[in-house]
Amino acid sequence: MRGVPSDKFVASMDLVQRCSSRTKLQGVTRLMACHRLRLDVEPLVPQPTSARTFSESRRIRLSEMDAEGRLRLDSIARYLQDVAVDDVDETGWGAPEHLWVLRSIRIEVLASSVDDREVELTTWCSGSATVAAGRRMSLVGDRGGRVELDSVWIHLGPDARPARIEGFGVYAESAADRAISTRLELPAPPSDARRRPWETRASDIDLFGHVNNAVYWQGVEGRLRDRGIDPRAPLVARLDYRHAVDLGEVVELAEFSEGGGYGVAFVSGDVLKAVALVQRT
Repeated sequence: MRGVPSDKFVASMDLVQRCSSRTKLQGVTRLMACHRLRLDVEPLVPQPTSARTFSESRRIRLSEMDAEGRLRLDSIARYLQDVAVDDVDETGWGAPEHLWVLRSIRIEVLASSVDDREVELTTWCSGSATVAAGRRMSLVGDRGGRVELDSVWIHLGPDARPARIEGFGVYAESAADRAISTRLELPAPPSDARRRPWETRASDIDLFGHVNNAVYWQGVEGRLRDRGIDPRAPLVARLDYRHAVDLGEVVELAEFSEGGGYGVAFVSGDVLKAVALVQRT
């Protein structure tokens, strides 16, 4: 299992899009109205004691902090992407034979990294499916910060098409018999959700012409305080990636409330690109 190399194969949801139908807002809204969003998600898989883990230390840079010195959600998402790449490059599960596309991510901020200046990142495989795998990451700051992440990645072959995971080498032990799901669970916004423009920049775009997966969190970050959520407090943030956003594409943020939290959808026309949900804990 692994993350997508940020310098060659970043999370490009158009590849997954080949294997799924386009998501229309009206249809999804009706579908989500038929069942209640499962807000009580599965417990996070603990760090293994004997199976493979991969660790790196990072110094928190000025560009990764907000005005109060807090490590932002988009910076944390980039850490996951980078450490995942380094891990699979070391084990032979990286490009060009194996490509990975981020499907969903869950960030649990237990203690915000406000005073930290260095963090220890540890990642491991949390489960597998036929064409996907789970990746956990634990972030521990040198001054008390603590963040836990879980994520699901679609496995692609060198032809950039979903490919079965045959055996799993060094990741098999930590994956164990845990089955992960690629199902997207966050709801579409209601039809009357307030919308605001979200402009993409050239610096947001990856090698394949798509908005990098970490950039979506910038759209979330910019609205948290206005929606009454203190980003320094403990929280759970989730994001489902559905379709890629291209440079120049007209995108709006559709905001809504869900389960006592702040929901925001990235919408282009009637196509739902991604959905995020942030809740206090």
